[in-house]
Amino acid sequence: MKRFIFVFCLYLTLTPVFAEQPIKRGLGFGALPAISYDSDLGFQYGALVNFYLYGDGSRFPKYDHSLYLELSTYTKGTSIARLRYDSEFLIPQVRTTVDMSYVTDLMSDFYGFNGYQSVYDPNQVTNSNRLFYKNEKDMFRAKADFQGSFGESKLGWVAGYSFYHFKTDTVNNRQLGITKTGPTLFERYKEWGLISPQEAAGGSINYLKIGLKYDSRDQLACPMKGVFTEAVIQTAPKFLNETFPHSKLAVIHRQYFTLATDLSFAYRLDYQMSIGNAHVPYYAQPLLITSYLIAATNQGLGGKSSIRGILRNRVIGDNVGFGNFEFRYKFLRFGLFKQNFYLGTNVFFDSGIILKPIDINLATVSANDKTTYFNTNPTDRFHSAAGLGLKIGWNENFVISADFGKAVDKQDGNAGFYLGLNYLF
Repeated sequence: MKRFIFVFCLYLTLTPVFAEQPIKRGLGFGALPAISYDSDLGFQYGALVNFYLYGDGSRFPKYDHSLYLELSTYTKGTSIARLRYDSEFLIPQVRTTVDMSYVTDLMSDFYGFNGYQSVYDPNQVTNSNRLFYKNEKDMFRAKADFQGSFGESKLGWVAGYSFYHFKTDTVNNRQLGITKTGPTLFERYKEWGLISPQEAAGGSINYLKIGLKYDSRDQLACPMKGVFTEAVIQTAPKFLNETFPHSKLAVIHRQYFTLATDLSFAYRLDYQMSIGNAHVPYYAQPLLITSYLIAATNQGLGGKSSIRGILRNRVIGDNVGFGNFEFRYKFLRFGLFKQNFYLGTNVFFDSGIILKPIDINLATVSANDKTTYFNTNPTDRFHSAAGLGLKIGWNENFVISADFGKAVDKQDGNAGFYLGLNYLF
């Protein structure tokens, strides 16, 4: 961590090089090959591209239309296929965002429920049982979100529809070429009845969404000033869902401050709660509600979408709260091939907590298993991580992002590195 702090301080001492930023007109784009390697999943290969239509350039860096396409796969089967369209001009004075995604995850993380109430033991992950905290989860999502303002004010409304289909199962260790010597935690939860047979294999959900927002940001990709606050109810009503009807409320506040030229401070506070006593299926509990989806998935708490540096999906509860706090600095601007670029860095602190645990009955769990897998104290405490990132901005809107986060508590894992697109919020 000292090395990262030193590098950040070195960045701050550099004199920024400001190239004149020409206005972009017409069609612009950003494209990257998708290449990586995972020892369990194999090599990833594919591509992603984001097209922007700026019109006459009078709104730059805002765009008139955006179309994002991604197709990538791992040699052992995990894949992402995504199409996303975003525009404020398809329907006059209404921001329309349409997203269709299919994500297969042959090694999804499952650490149980209620954060620290579920014991994380890295010794369970041995060479003979590397799959203990894994299960398979495939997700298809089709969603349409709409946002509008009340007159000329910054206050507006949010509405939308989403369809999810989840298919969950025990990890197919033969497909991955990994020896499996014992039951996984996911299998034990099914055996104990903590995951019911009705939800163990996944299912479909139809969500309706409605809410209010206040948005005074100066731009979308990396705001330097303004506020974006939203209160959204997302409901799976009984007339659209034969099983597990439920509703959730999310209140999200983001604020951005300019501290100096190209130096800003940004924070996000997010509170999400279940409404009423309806049972939420375990595969839907990690979903984080937002009026505007940036990444291919928005699940947590834990991982690149919420608390960078702690284990993905480590913190799963009925009511959760978390915050992200970061300084952002664009330390170098330049032009290349008639395109605008900047290099930036960010220092962050993320933290979250379960405010209401999922109600689980441990009556079928043996005394020995209770001691091994559960902490009998139901009160959660903060799950925190801190880290550093590097950003490459391309025409302001296309941002290549790398973040490294270090967990504070070993019960949340060690560290995480995330390479992808966009600022977190």
